[in-house]
Amino acid sequence: MDQIIIHVDMDAFYASVEIRDDPSLRGKPLIIGSLPHERGVVATCSYEARKYGVHSGMNIKEAYRLCPQGIYRHPDFNKYRTVSQQLHEIWYSYASAAQAISLDEAYLDVTEQAGNLEGAREIAMTIKKRTREEVGLTCSVGVGYSKTAAKTASEEKKPDGYFEIADAEAFVDLVIDRDVRVLYTVGEKTAQKLNLAGIYSVRDIQNNSAKVRELLGKSGAWITQIAYGIDQRKVTPYRPEDAKSIGREVTFQHDVSDYGFLKDVLLLLSLCVEHRARGVGLQGGGVTLKLTYADMTGITRSRLTDSCESAYQIYRIAADLLNREEEEPVRLIGVSIYNLARHRHRQLSLFDYDEDPLDEANREMKKRLENLERKYGLDFAGNLEKIYSSQVLYRTIEYMRKRSEN
Repeated sequence: MDQIIIHVDMDAFYASVEIRDDPSLRGKPLIIGSLPHERGVVATCSYEARKYGVHSGMNIKEAYRLCPQGIYRHPDFNKYRTVSQQLHEIWYSYASAAQAISLDEAYLDVTEQAGNLEGAREIAMTIKKRTREEVGLTCSVGVGYSKTAAKTASEEKKPDGYFEIADAEAFVDLVIDRDVRVLYTVGEKTAQKLNLAGIYSVRDIQNNSAKVRELLGKSGAWITQIAYGIDQRKVTPYRPEDAKSIGREVTFQHDVSDYGFLKDVLLLLSLCVEHRARGVGLQGGGVTLKLTYADMTGITRSRLTDSCESAYQIYRIAADLLNREEEEPVRLIGVSIYNLARHRHRQLSLFDYDEDPLDEANREMKKRLENLERKYGLDFAGNLEKIYSSQVLYRTIEYMRKRSEN
């Protein structure tokens, strides 16, 4: 094998962490995401909940219809990130190169460490054993000659599974008569396009390669390749600057028509974006405002800028973009920065404001936070570290929304 790749994928990660920490949840249908009376979706769910048809990304109201007896909980992302760090430290110790895909999965290049398929199998079993013993969770592991093969293998025996695909012939034999969605770059919309063209299986893709390429362009050429098991991609360590954007958004429990309140929310979201960007040493060269209206139609508006290092710079542009839109009830609002690059200048944070009294942007942000504190009776500046947490942010914004309506 030219390369030997392992794909590790945790089993129902968020739900499994909650069950580990609260054994009374074991064996019960646990749904992590929004609560049934809230707007939102399922982040993940236990395998017991999946038996009722619940799955990730499902509207929470539909999940409750299918599984009213389920246990519904909000996610605790701070806890999941801490667990994720433990997991990745274990996994990465066996690889010459590692590529994190999310908190709970990663590709590992073990070509040198393993030497052959048998060696890779030993590494995979060690990873499973350490993950279970040191973190108290199970994972599914796939070994393959390529990233596509390893990813496919990890899904084959879930949960707590192991599978290996040694070569392209074995990969094709496994998937040839399966639905096109078995190829991991084929999402729902792509599958629909293929189905409309009479292409339903991997075999159909092989038999209609020209049609697939004509229908889907570059992605069609790639899908045709992996249908034959051809995938030469390397495991490439993730670099923050490779991300397309850094953003934060919030869905309101009730539609918002007060655009003054929306600007208050944009201020907090901009602080969260600055915090995330600062954490990975990046700044943006553009700002995007995202809105989803009450009727579920959505828009994005973007503007390039020389630099948007500070939260106030991000906020100012996002608020101006908001001012240019017709005032309609809003369901979701978000802000992000793009054209990411490493910091060219020293990054200032809120805690530097007193040290830089002449910095106009920082003074403006401090002034606006003080205005928010008077308006809502909350100590924003003193609790920013907490507000950066998703759940605290959502609870804070919901409190602000109710306060603004009274």
